[in-house]
Amino acid sequence: MADAIKVLLVDDHQVVRRGLRTFLEVQDDIEVVGEASDGAEGIARAEELKPDVVLMDVKMPGMDGIEALRKLRELANPARVLIVTSFTEQRTVVPALRAGAAGYVYKDVDPDALAGAIRSVHAGHILLQPEVAGALLSQEEANSGQGRGGSLTEREREVLTLIADGRSNREIARALVLSEKTVKTHVSNILMKLDLADRTQAALWAVRHGVAG
Repeated sequence: MADAIKVLLVDDHQVVRRGLRTFLEVQDDIEVVGEASDGAEGIARAEELKPDVVLMDVKMPGMDGIEALRKLRELANPARVLIVTSFTEQRTVVPALRAGAAGYVYKDVDPDALAGAIRSVHAGHILLQPEVAGALLSQEEANSGQGRGGSLTEREREVLTLIADGRSNREIARALVLSEKTVKTHVSNILMKLDLADRTQAALWAVRHGVAG
């Protein structure tokens, strides 16, 4: 499966990993390349196996999923991280998203929905439930950088609007008739000007300040 999405499973419960693997092994375009039982092992496996997407539990003994997310970011590991959790509380999910997760699903997710979520984050989309997005917005309000929005060019505002719409770089390039390389440059400039860490924060900033519809 040369073109398959490579997935790493990180969860301290073997039965959960087995269940996730069973879900995913029937998908023609998804390949489970490895497993890990805690955050530290997950980081090591992610560096070794170079997965496209990591399915990460939040609550694990030793290094938890949130700390593992931060470490992966420090290592500039390009894998997209999708949180798979049994916890619905915002105090659990929000810190994971702030640490760099591309989104989250619950452990009782429908198999087809799980596969769809993996494809979505792999394509560059952000998966946020409305209530969690609202919590993130309220937490960011004090340091939202509203005044910095005036430094964006018209083209950067167009790109930011499409980021907030969940579009990947490839989709933005098609919509604006630009190269992906040019879009990446615009995204980097947006993050720098707004003093934001990633696309998730950029999308939330756009919603908070009325850039997105």
